[in-house]
Amino acid sequence: MKSDVITINNKGKGFKEAVEATKKAAQLQGLGEKDSLQLQLCTEELLSMARSITGEVSASYWVESEDNKFCLNMTTETVMDKKKRELLIEASSSRKNEAANTFLGTLRDAFEQAMLSDTDKTVYELPDDVAADIVGRYIDSPEWDGYEQSILRRMVDDIKISIKGGVVAMTVIKQVK
Repeated sequence: MKSDVITINNKGKGFKEAVEATKKAAQLQGLGEKDSLQLQLCTEELLSMARSITGEVSASYWVESEDNKFCLNMTTETVMDKKKRELLIEASSSRKNEAANTFLGTLRDAFEQAMLSDTDKTVYELPDDVAADIVGRYIDSPEWDGYEQSILRRMVDDIKISIKGGVVAMTVIKQVK
């Protein structure tokens, strides 16, 4: 069974519908409340991880299920750089780009990696004495903490990431017993 494809953006549109599609797929397969909630949590973490890594999100999401195997799928386009690619590949279970399984795929992947730019960051540091005087100063941690990734790794059987150019496909696979 394959659910409808849901469009999601970074303003929250489609997020609730994606969770509902997962819940509906679980109900159609006759899963209990606990398993259904786990799948819904996996959906939330998948979408959150994608937004945390890629930034802007305009994604498509759908659920595929057969017997008690569920595949939560999401595809999105992003402006790829070396850091973003590294974080995405690190999030997969195999730590490999699933799109690079063939000779031509490996060749394309090598060219794409060579063409990627480094992240362009400009950091403005204030002297410590000036920074201490600023009331209500927000301290931003620019690094992604990997929270969503750690939750998914504990709950699912496999996380697959496929990168072709700026198109990222994420698949989370969970076998429910």
